[in-house]
Amino acid sequence: MDYSNITKPIYIIEEQRLRRNLELIASVAKRADVEIILAFKAFALWKTFPIFREYINSTTASSLSEARLALEEFGAKAHTYSPAYTDGEIDEIVSCSSHLTFNSLSQYERFHERVVGKASIGLRVNPEYSEVETLLYNPCAPGTRFGVSANKLPSTLPADIEGFHCHCHCESGPDVLERTLVHIEEKFSRWFPQLKWLNLGGGHLMTRKDYDTEHLINILKGLHERYPWLKIILEPGSAFAWQTGPLVAHVVDIVEDKGVRTAILDVSFTCHMPDCLEMPYYPAVRNAEHIDESNHISHLSSFIYRLGGNSCLSGDFMGSWEFDHELQVGETIIFEDMIHYTTVKTNTFNGISHPAIGMLHQDGKLEILREFDYEDYRNRMD
Repeated sequence: MDYSNITKPIYIIEEQRLRRNLELIASVAKRADVEIILAFKAFALWKTFPIFREYINSTTASSLSEARLALEEFGAKAHTYSPAYTDGEIDEIVSCSSHLTFNSLSQYERFHERVVGKASIGLRVNPEYSEVETLLYNPCAPGTRFGVSANKLPSTLPADIEGFHCHCHCESGPDVLERTLVHIEEKFSRWFPQLKWLNLGGGHLMTRKDYDTEHLINILKGLHERYPWLKIILEPGSAFAWQTGPLVAHVVDIVEDKGVRTAILDVSFTCHMPDCLEMPYYPAVRNAEHIDESNHISHLSSFIYRLGGNSCLSGDFMGSWEFDHELQVGETIIFEDMIHYTTVKTNTFNGISHPAIGMLHQDGKLEILREFDYEDYRNRMD
């Protein structure tokens, strides 16, 4: 689309790309005979839920607010997991949940009587194996607070535990799931005859261009053949919104210090793209090539810029990019693939203006789903 008439920051989700992802996910679910549900932790733009309901039936929540969103806006009770339920919230969470997974045996013992008969009870287990290299995102790293290891489970599970939940992946391929299942089955299959369902968590990036969906389907079919009584559930987040739209930003100033030029933008990495700093990873910038930081300091006739956010955090900047022209104040900068995780992790640090949220419909019309103003910032401080 033509971004020249957009003067303020905005996330734009493109309906055509979203539907393409949903169609693929629905096809995998049908062919593999599994249930694939949306994880709100990666995507929770509830005004798009009518589109989602054409393809999937359930979602996964990790808090009371997410569980309420599932019931009240998606229209179906959630598959809920939280590292720690609290006495003041557990009953309302249960009322919004079809499945509820406990993180520990102590949480189960404390609350299970308030869940039994109202939601299917599960237990998160830790296979002590994950190929996620970044420790910040590795749920099975030594010392993890997530799940129960096999050596801590009783030989016979409590009668009201109906499922196991295991999350080990982050933007992973089917080969990773295949290797992980070896560890899951080796450690936990002895309890499978006592269960009704197995939730394999998220991180299955099946909408990525190079993802081998046929291999995934075959893996899941094999799992069914070994344990035909188990309902298999996957709950990816990124896969649903992967490559569904950009964050549109603008250059507001250009500064230089000791050979490093920085294009300061009207968006912030720490506020609007926090995973870029936390993960860390370099986002894709349209019509620009990321270059090694050591190559940045060069003659100023080249078109190399560091991209800087507009907050007061000293580290609110990212890498170095080479453009094919000299940047100008007011110019549009487009960050690709900025819908999943970013839209749910934004914050109002420094009172920085929040980007609007829009949907580009299949007919080419841009609908503004939400704009933010001072009152949104003020109300967070109440």
